[in-house]
Amino acid sequence: MPKNTKVTQHEHSNEAVTESVADLLSLEHPMDYKSSQMSMGLSPGSTAPVKALLPSPDPDAEDGRPAWNNKMEYILAQVGFSVGLGNVWRFPYLCQKNGGGAYLVPYFILLILIGIPLFFLELAVGQRIRRGSIGVWNYVYPQLGGIGVSSLMVCGFVGLYYNVIIGWSIFYFFQSFQYPLPWAECPLQRNGSQAIVVPECEKSSATTYFWYRQTLNITSSIDDTGGLNWKMTLSLLVAWILVCMAVIKGIQSSGKVMYFSSLFPYVVLFCFLVRGLMLRGAVDGIAHMFTPKLEKMLEPQVWREAATQVFFALGLGFGGVIAFSSYNKRDNNCHFDAALVSVINFVTSILATLVVFAVLGFKANIMNEKCVVENAEKILGFLKSDVLSKELIPSHINFSHLSSQDYAEMYGVIKTVKEDSFAQLGLDACLLEDELNKAVQGTGLAFIAFTEAMTHFPASPFWSVMFFFMLINLGLGSMIGTMTGITTPILDAFKIRKELLCVVCCVIAFFLGLLFVQRSGNYFVAMFDDYSAGLPLIVVVILENISVAWIYGTKRFMQDLEDMLGFRPYAFYYYMWRYVSPTILVALIAATIIEMAISPAGYNAWVESEGAERFQSYSPWALAMAYSLIVVAMLPLPLVYIARHFNLISDGSNKLSVSYRKGMMKDISNLEEQDEQRFILGKNPSETPSPMPAHRAYLGPGGTQEMTNTNYGTSTKTGYQNIGSPESEL
Repeated sequence: MPKNTKVTQHEHSNEAVTESVADLLSLEHPMDYKSSQMSMGLSPGSTAPVKALLPSPDPDAEDGRPAWNNKMEYILAQVGFSVGLGNVWRFPYLCQKNGGGAYLVPYFILLILIGIPLFFLELAVGQRIRRGSIGVWNYVYPQLGGIGVSSLMVCGFVGLYYNVIIGWSIFYFFQSFQYPLPWAECPLQRNGSQAIVVPECEKSSATTYFWYRQTLNITSSIDDTGGLNWKMTLSLLVAWILVCMAVIKGIQSSGKVMYFSSLFPYVVLFCFLVRGLMLRGAVDGIAHMFTPKLEKMLEPQVWREAATQVFFALGLGFGGVIAFSSYNKRDNNCHFDAALVSVINFVTSILATLVVFAVLGFKANIMNEKCVVENAEKILGFLKSDVLSKELIPSHINFSHLSSQDYAEMYGVIKTVKEDSFAQLGLDACLLEDELNKAVQGTGLAFIAFTEAMTHFPASPFWSVMFFFMLINLGLGSMIGTMTGITTPILDAFKIRKELLCVVCCVIAFFLGLLFVQRSGNYFVAMFDDYSAGLPLIVVVILENISVAWIYGTKRFMQDLEDMLGFRPYAFYYYMWRYVSPTILVALIAATIIEMAISPAGYNAWVESEGAERFQSYSPWALAMAYSLIVVAMLPLPLVYIARHFNLISDGSNKLSVSYRKGMMKDISNLEEQDEQRFILGKNPSETPSPMPAHRAYLGPGGTQEMTNTNYGTSTKTGYQNIGSPESEL
């Protein structure tokens, strides 16, 4: 150590040691610890620090960590990450499936009970510790450091297939610059001197054929790879280039991108809502959506799916929420942020549902009219061939201007009179309600149902371009959060240029993503979506909840929040974190495992000869691959716990470098001269003021007992209470 340091100067002087440990290392003026936001939990007269969530610095100190340019960028980043494709194509489907307006009740209740509290928890720990997911959970409880690794791996799995969906949207976006739209009509093929409709398209529909044959060129099973689809491969490459450009500079670049990628979808949604409400039949769709089926609320399945949707809608467990909040100032009001982003997410889901059902109501009316015309032609044929008597047709019915009501009346008469032979006629009821009840989710909604509806729009290419550009931006906002959840923990652990890391991650991801752009790639997308992110993420989040509420301590965490925010959070959060949220998450894990056990493991395969999907069970190798995704994602949890429990690896806390002031980047435990450390710690408490301020222990709702403190110098197996490191005083 240089001879002119404060440590050596005091070693050879007769002056009392008045600087704290932090001051000695920072080589700066003594810090005013009374104004510090630290929460170390000292009892009066005690020299031992209680492990706290973070030895907080001056909130205005520069520690070299990147920061958001302004609050707006941060909020837009969190909104862009949480508001994604699921808001557009899963939430409306769940509403339709689970009772319409009645589904909103369990969803809103669970948003309050688990959504906002757990979202607030992730924001708080990220902002307080200022690290990515790995660093945060290494710090909170090193033996559960595998939480961060599992979170990172799930982010990797999800990012691989999620960007494929963006690639599909890019392909449709460029295909939309045509009139008529290429999926508006079935293609023709030559059969000798005649041109006939392609049989596969005739058996399905023009939009379905374009999706499965022209876009995916899909095989009939997951066992037949079919080779790479070059169109989708090129689209995936463009998608990864866009993501890389958005995140290559970290939050400096992604923050700017968020201004557009987060706000533009709302412009499109409002435009679609206005246009949709002007369409014939839009009111039928919205009325169907908000007609509550209250009996559905009594079904456990509805509550399970509502809890799962709340869980994924906010991006809990992915690490993106923690990573984004880690770039905030420590006095940022993350409680307000949690409530704001959660409300925006919920309102966006409602807005997207209105748009979807307005458009689907229009489509249902179009399809119902088509059904009426086709069946009216059948009836005319039966009348001409004397299969049906003309007396069965009411006198006021005009076949050239046949309404749905007229057809329903005629259908009822024929069904009553020809009751015995009615089934042989092959007539359909053509009920609007049947069309509205056709539940469509995921890619089926975006690339089949919605595209079909847009073919009937005036200026259909314009609306198609807008729709798929919106999907690209929604996906890009979520991918930025996912990539940040991957890169931030790595950048915290290793000294590497973020530009280089970003490029390397994107290149590796592109080549791994080639699995999904084979002709059978859509089946792998479904597999990853079903298995890689479901159960592992729920386990990750419940361990996050337990590590903070039960291992670290809810009372101490509430006190840390009071010190950080300047006000004490509501007691509501105390009870949610400690009791309610863990209970609901345990029930959700149990329900998910039961659902996986009773539901057959398989996928919907496209059968070309039938022009329809058919369920197929996974072959043994595919089933092994599906379950291995769950195992691999959760494997770091027990491995890290065992390794740290038996001291096989470091607890990771000493690798964290949380600096209080500019230049204070050294960990005390890394001092080479242990004699100087003993010299510092050897002074009497009266001579050496502790760097830890007096701590007002949070007593909890109605609590009366303060926490007792450990003895100075005690050390656990993992060493995270060693006073030798400010990082290890957690």
